[in-house]
Amino acid sequence: NFEEIILAKVLVIGGGFAGCGAAHVLGEKGHDVTLIERAGLLGGSCRTFYWGGHPYTLGPRHFLTKKEHVWEFLNKHCPMKRYEGHEFFTYVERDEAFYHFQIHRDEVDLMPDADKVRAELAQCKGAEGARNLEEYWLMSVGPTLYDKYVKSYSKKMWQIESNTEITDFGFTPKGVAIKTGPIKAAWSEAISGFPKARNGYDNYFEVSTRKAKVLLNTAIEQYDIPNRRVKIKGEWSAWDIIVNTVSVEDIFHSCFGPLRWMGRDFLKIVLPVKEALPKHVYFLYYANSEPFTRIVEYKKFYDYDSPTTLLGIEMP
Repeated sequence: NFEEIILAKVLVIGGGFAGCGAAHVLGEKGHDVTLIERAGLLGGSCRTFYWGGHPYTLGPRHFLTKKEHVWEFLNKHCPMKRYEGHEFFTYVERDEAFYHFQIHRDEVDLMPDADKVRAELAQCKGAEGARNLEEYWLMSVGPTLYDKYVKSYSKKMWQIESNTEITDFGFTPKGVAIKTGPIKAAWSEAISGFPKARNGYDNYFEVSTRKAKVLLNTAIEQYDIPNRRVKIKGEWSAWDIIVNTVSVEDIFHSCFGPLRWMGRDFLKIVLPVKEALPKHVYFLYYANSEPFTRIVEYKKFYDYDSPTTLLGIEMP
């Protein structure tokens, strides 16, 4: 309980969004906070970078939360614009068509195998008792929609042989497995938005760390977590509290072997057109055999005016 600790000496490991947020809250409570980051900049993949004049982040870093007070906290320190009505599409190569994501019942009627899909949906009684991601989707939408939207995409995204390997799937889907109602409403449960500033979240990373001692370009050489110690530049230092926001396999010396997690290669492509995607479409999913998972058009997030446009392509 941080409120019961008077002027704790706190080490925050990692200067991404999570680390800056931790430093912000603890610093405001009066604790003595040091934040250590091995890169030369705060913000991690949420930092704004530039290519051909276009601002971008490493992946579409729009802010999502189901909690109004979290949104209001960020909006107070980093003025935000709230998204309503933006759309996401999945390209289904076998149908030669783009469909909205989440899966929408009305679009079933547009599919070449609509009768088959409707018959499978009629057999779906809910996903209670599903033991893995594959069972969840098969029980929710049937084999045909699972194959079109989820099967190849998830295997590609996580670089796995089978979606039965994913047994913790509370993060999916966004709301319900198949939607009804307004077809263009993308997020049914979450508040979605992005900073108003041209440099995205960057101002927040400065605001959030004003009351912390920030050590950039600094690596932790050794961890002694049970005793709350770390070695930096050859010297051990002890802390009342350590807040870790980097990979747990680092701080626990890969005691269970390398953990399974995926990163992304990120390709930047500038096109000689003002906009590549329709007005309200920010990014596209690709659920087939192509090596990439998603394409993002960044000027949609930043409201950046240019005769060219920047696409980011994500590849597991």
